[in-house]
Amino acid sequence: MPTVAERLDAVPRLRLAHLPTPLEDMPRLSAYLGGPRLLVKRDDCTGLGLGGNKVRKLEYHLAVALADRADCVVCGGVVQSNTARQVAAACARLGLECHLGVLRGRVRDPEPGHDATGNILLDRLFGAVIHEIPWDGDRDRCLRELAVQLRVAGRRPYLVPYGASDALGALGYARMAVELLGQCEATGVAPTSIVHASGSGGTQAGILAMLAALARGVRCIGIDVDADARRVAADVSRIGRDVAQMLGAQQAWSDAVVEVMAGYAGTAYGSPAAGTLEAIGLAARLEGLVLDPVYSGKAMAGLIGLVRAGRFTRDDAVVWIHTGGAPALFAYPAAMTAVSTHPG
Repeated sequence: MPTVAERLDAVPRLRLAHLPTPLEDMPRLSAYLGGPRLLVKRDDCTGLGLGGNKVRKLEYHLAVALADRADCVVCGGVVQSNTARQVAAACARLGLECHLGVLRGRVRDPEPGHDATGNILLDRLFGAVIHEIPWDGDRDRCLRELAVQLRVAGRRPYLVPYGASDALGALGYARMAVELLGQCEATGVAPTSIVHASGSGGTQAGILAMLAALARGVRCIGIDVDADARRVAADVSRIGRDVAQMLGAQQAWSDAVVEVMAGYAGTAYGSPAAGTLEAIGLAARLEGLVLDPVYSGKAMAGLIGLVRAGRFTRDDAVVWIHTGGAPALFAYPAAMTAVSTHPG
């Protein structure tokens, strides 16, 4: 019977990311909080298209696209979607036409310039074809319809799901878990918890499935960035079960390990809360890390909040995953000016 590693290696994969990404201590933030040892896994440094966590997922999805002889790729998200930007960059590198469904209306009261800078500017720079789509709450239906339209027109589209978050894409984070555990072992770190942003669910699902498959008792805590923690947790469980089955570890999976922390997302997706802005300022000034107000800023706020709430001991080693997203920072100039003017 194949091992977990053999099952993972048997799935076709492109090499798009700069791996392994660094694992670094955050000593100044840890000292400021008076908490456990804090480390950061720098998945903002995956390279392609200014990096981010989706590149790991696209290594699997776009391997299938090439094998299927697709001539274009369909994906999408909000105007400042990090997924869309990384898909557009990958398509440019691979010579595939990229069609992005840009969902208008999900982010409430965006700042002036929100729709012209940051990720959407890069999407256009990478040559993506932009399709304007009104947000109706169904993140994938409109993308499936766009793929159908292209197929009817004689094209061979490959659909990357919202967030690249399904079992196939989540394999990128099953592999990341192995990479991270290896780095920790090599440097004498015994991680007790992993913390990161959780939205479309694939990152957390992949990590949890691999931790279960390897019988590693490390917690993986997702910080809800959608202001919809129940839906996020349900998606993590659904995807995680599928990943565990792909790894031959379905018996090891339990929905009970899924932890998605609410309370750090603000009032809505894409709307930074006060804690988000504090976290962005602290990360910048104490560790030189650039965070965005949609994903990584909220995830850092969650980490800070958990430390302040005493959820970790001083002897714990907590790895926070920087999932990227810095280009979106430039779509929130007023919020970022407030951070720099009032550092806290």
